[in-house]
Amino acid sequence: MAKNSALRNPIRLGIMLYLLPRRKALFIDIQRALELTPGNLDSHLRTLQREGYVKIKKVLSDRPRTAVFITERGAKETRKYMKLLRALLDESGKV
Repeated sequence: MAKNSALRNPIRLGIMLYLLPRRKALFIDIQRALELTPGNLDSHLRTLQREGYVKIKKVLSDRPRTAVFITERGAKETRKYMKLLRALLDESGKV
C-alpha cells in the first residue's frame, strides 16, 4: 500500500475528494458535507496543511469565514492515491 499516511485516513481522504473538483470550499461546507465536528475537521485540516496538501485562509464574505484551498501537490497526491486504490480494486476482482 502507498506510504501516504495522510490520505490513508478516510476522513482526510474524504476532505481531499471533496476539494478536488471544487479547488476550494468553506470550512462550514466541508464540515456539513462530511458530518464532522468543527474540532475534528480542524485537526484533520491541520494534518493536511502540514503535508502541503491544503492551504487555509480567512476570507471576508458576508462575515469572516475560513476557506480551504487544495494545493497542486494535494491534487496530485490525491489523484495518485486514487489510482492506486483503483488498481487494488481491479486486482482484487481478478481473484
